[in-house]
Amino acid sequence: MAEHDTEAELRARALRLLARREHSRQELARKLSPHAESSDALEDLISDLRTKNQLSEARFAEGRARWLARKYGAAKIRQDLQAKGVPDELIARYSAPSDELEKARAILERKYRTPAATREEKAKRMRFLQSRGFSAAVIFTLLSAKDAA
Repeated sequence: MAEHDTEAELRARALRLLARREHSRQELARKLSPHAESSDALEDLISDLRTKNQLSEARFAEGRARWLARKYGAAKIRQDLQAKGVPDELIARYSAPSDELEKARAILERKYRTPAATREEKAKRMRFLQSRGFSAAVIFTLLSAKDAA
């Protein structure tokens, strides 16, 4: 049977994880649960870390959304934050579509150097942008503008 960490060892393990990068509450609990004596001990530690602002859902959500925004649209960011257990009010704040059209244009130009010549190429680009989490309105606006150019 596996030995469980003492309270001090569990705290040290949590702080090592948080020193590497921000974690959501759910992520940290998942990573620490195999090492905790009980779920109560784990909840006490997480509550203490949140009280001392060593664990912050807002910092995690902001950083994760910023990192994902380089390649993905608002829908994909929302989906990722939900999967990480971020509260809905933080998801709404950090996944709000800001300048989606310009972001989609930049991503499309990095991936495809020339405008779509055929209907099939246009459909391929639409699917690509959709898989990246961009809304249909942004995709249609962008690809209609490309045809006009």
